[in-house]
This record gives sequence, C-alpha cells and structure tokens, in this order.
Amino acid sequence: MPFTLYPAIDLKDGQCVRLIRGEMDQATTFNADPANQARQFVAMGFDHLHVVDLNGAFAGESANGDAVRAILAATNVPVQLGGGIRTRAQIEAWLEAGLSRVILGTAALRDPDLVRSAARDLPGRIVVGIDAKNGRVAVEGWAETSDMLAVDLAKAFEGCGVAAIIATDIGRDGLKTGVNVDFTAELASAVSIPVIASGGVASVSDITALRAAEVERPVAGCILGRALYDGDIDPEQALEQAKSS
Repeated sequence: MPFTLYPAIDLKDGQCVRLIRGEMDQATTFNADPANQARQFVAMGFDHLHVVDLNGAFAGESANGDAVRAILAATNVPVQLGGGIRTRAQIEAWLEAGLSRVILGTAALRDPDLVRSAARDLPGRIVVGIDAKNGRVAVEGWAETSDMLAVDLAKAFEGCGVAAIIATDIGRDGLKTGVNVDFTAELASAVSIPVIASGGVASVSDITALRAAEVERPVAGCILGRALYDGDIDPEQALEQAKSS
C-alpha cells in the first residue's frame, strides 16, 4: 500500500493558520493567501492536499468557501476538505466544486447513516475524520468530547465504502511532540479501511515509525502540519521516506 503525505492547509478567517490542540485563540498565521500556500506545497512535490475549514467546524457549515475554491483553482492535485460538512447537499456541492474527497467528522458521530449512504453512493469520495481525546471521540470543532471510543466509531463504518479514516490525537495536535503511533496502529488493525495519521507529526522519523508499525494493515499515510511550516520537516526527505520500501 502506498504511503501518502498530506500537507495541511487549515483555514481561519480566510487565512492559512495552525492551531495548538484545536484552540482557535491559539492560531498562528502562516500565509494570508491559502491558494499561494497550496501552490507552494505542490511545487515542493506533494501530490495531495488536506484542507480544514476551522470556522466551519465550529459553525456547522462552510465558512471559508472562497479560500477553498481558490485552492482548487490554483492546483491540479487531489484536495480533501473537512470542517462544517454535515449534510448530503453540502457533500455533493463540494464534490461538484472539484474536491477529490470530503471529510466527515461530527457527522460521523451524530449522523452515521448519512456517512454510510454517502459512502455507498459516492465510492472513494467519503473520508471519516476521527478526532480523539484520550481515545474518545471529540466533535463540534473538538469543543465536545463524547463517550464513544475512537476504535468503536471506526468499526461502525466497516464495509460501507468509506475511502479512509483520518485519526487525530488532539492532545498532540500542533505541538510537534511526535505522532501517536500506538493510537494509529490500533485503528489500522481494527478495520480494513485505510487509516491516515494526524496530530503531532514532528519529523521525518515519525513517517518512518508509522511505516514500520507492527500492524495487520499498514498505515496509509499522514498529515503534515506545523512541523512542515516551521521547517522541521524537509519536504524532499519526507517524500523520499514515504516512497521507500
């Protein structure tokens, strides 16, 4: 299975930012022009992009649509988007706008039937975002933590056509403390759905660790955030490590 790297473009008030543990008041702006940031990532050699509408995640509806459309217009690589997408109409509108995949997080917990039906009708286009605090699922822009275990939510979507699961350890997000390999491996072993790691990726060694994890099914990729923006991850080295056997 190929290991895919997804540079993250997190959108807040139309700008490209990074948060710490999902706290909106802990935002650092890295680029006021998200489309420019997208072009930079593609120029570095990345062939996928991960976009999050942070305002939308809290509002429950898309709030940075213009920035997302600008990213789509500026690049020709697959783009996946999460944040505030809660209805079938929103899913279909974004896919028609040119997104490769739509990420459903809060909807996965609140309305799992929506996710299953969309995944069946739109094969390969629906990704489930499972964001966890101490192993339990957090929703509504991570403002609420449920009683649902992340691994149980992952199992709920087995066999319905979900393209991937993005597993985020909120406690590490934005801190560059290293990815939670054990958490990611637990989910990857629990389901046949490809699992993408997110949260805390600090260096190329995290990519190495994820690829070497002793699991029944290999981890499918990881999302690169603050460490990539800060220069702690060299794009060329990261891409080389992701492709190595």
